[in-house]
This record gives sequence, structure tokens and C-alpha cells, in this order.
Amino acid sequence: MTEDQTKIALVTGASRGLGKNTALTLARKGVDVIVTYYNSDEEAKSVVSAIEAIGAKAVALQLDTSNTKTFDGFVEQVKQSLKNKWQTEHFDFLVNNAGIGVHASFADTTEDDFDRLMNIHVKGVFFLTQKLLPLINDGGRIVNISSGLARFTLPGYAAYASMKGAIEVLTRYMAKELGHRQIAVNVVAPGAIETDFTGGGVRDNPEINSFIASQTALGRVGLPDDIGGAIAALLSEENRWVNAQRIEVSGGQFL
Repeated sequence: MTEDQTKIALVTGASRGLGKNTALTLARKGVDVIVTYYNSDEEAKSVVSAIEAIGAKAVALQLDTSNTKTFDGFVEQVKQSLKNKWQTEHFDFLVNNAGIGVHASFADTTEDDFDRLMNIHVKGVFFLTQKLLPLINDGGRIVNISSGLARFTLPGYAAYASMKGAIEVLTRYMAKELGHRQIAVNVVAPGAIETDFTGGGVRDNPEINSFIASQTALGRVGLPDDIGGAIAALLSEENRWVNAQRIEVSGGQFL
């Protein structure tokens, strides 16, 4: 970091996948990290250990982003962690990464599935960010996570992609309304990535992997490093003037 004071990021859903990669990439760039996890306590502790091995500070906090009733308690935990670990009252970067995937046709999507996606991907992001706003430094940054599926269309993702479309609109409104605090808000939209998301189909199914690679300009499926690096770069001082943008990180998928 070019600033004298170490920056602190809060990354939701950072015990595995893209969140974990983002947290580790930020740590390598000198950013300390508050890691949140849903139920994988051991995996979260492993991420904290890896961050500390890099030379940055980290803590892990449990968070259910689908349950807004827990947010007040979570915010108090964040306050306490900031005080105990960093002797401060604020952090700099919020990455709203936590999410799940549901693969079902439009005709077969259940109301329970729809509500679960809505609670995690839209309602949770909206109200968690709202609750955390007093703790984010003026001049900080927020990155929301969308999906390439908000641009291109694949059967089976009508509900999921609709939630991501909502996040893209919400991002612009956040940027507009938080601009007076010099808080930039952007959205990163990954293409298909080799993780365990939705059962690891992209990573583990050779046919799916090959098909996506054939439909991607750069000729392969994305890797977690492709996304974590892009998010970390977006949070860097060099990108301070990027605001209210949808940045797709897909290698040119389905052009």
C-alpha cells in the first residue's frame, strides 16, 4: 500500500472459493482482512493462518448473510475485532462476496429456492452494507459480486441471474448515494470459474469445462486467481476513480 496506514478489508464468504482467493490476494498486497464464514469454522481458521503467514493481520467471524436479524450482533463483533486487533473503529473495503447457486429451470424453481437466493444475494447485501456503513472509512470502497449470467443467458439460472441483475442496479445507487463520502462502489461479474460453486460442475465436469472454454475468447475457463486479483486491483489506489461500474471478468465468455 502507498498509504502510511494499513488498509482493512471485510470479505464475506471468505473461507473458500473466490472469497478466500480475494482475501489472500489482498493480504499479499498488504491489506489486513476480516474473513466471514457461514459454517466452515476450520476452513476460516485456515484462511486466517494463511493470511498471517503472508504477514498481514486477520480475524474470522461467523455470519449468515441470509438472516438480517443477526446483522446487529455481527456489527458489534466487527467493532470489537477492530478495537482489539487494530485499535481502530473503522475499516476501508467491503467485498460482498458470500453467495450460493441454485440450478433449476424457470418452470421448476421453487419459492423456497427463490427466497433463499433473494435473502442472500439481494436483501442480505442491501442491509448488511447499510449496517456496516458507519464503520467504513470515508474514501473507502465497496465491491459487490454479480455474474456473467446477468449479461448472457444459460438455462437453469433464471432466479440466480435475476438476483445478480438486481445487485448491478443496487451498485449504481450505492455509488450515487455514497459519493458524498468519497466511497466508490463497483460490481465485479465473474464468468464461469473452477471452484466448488454449484457442486463444482465447471471444475469437475470435463464436458462443461470444455464447452465453456470453447465459448471464451481467451480459450479457457476462469480460475480463482483471475477473480481475486481483479477485485484486489479494483480496490487499489490506482483505481480510485473507477466508480459505479460493472466489470466483467470472464476472459470474453459468450461474446
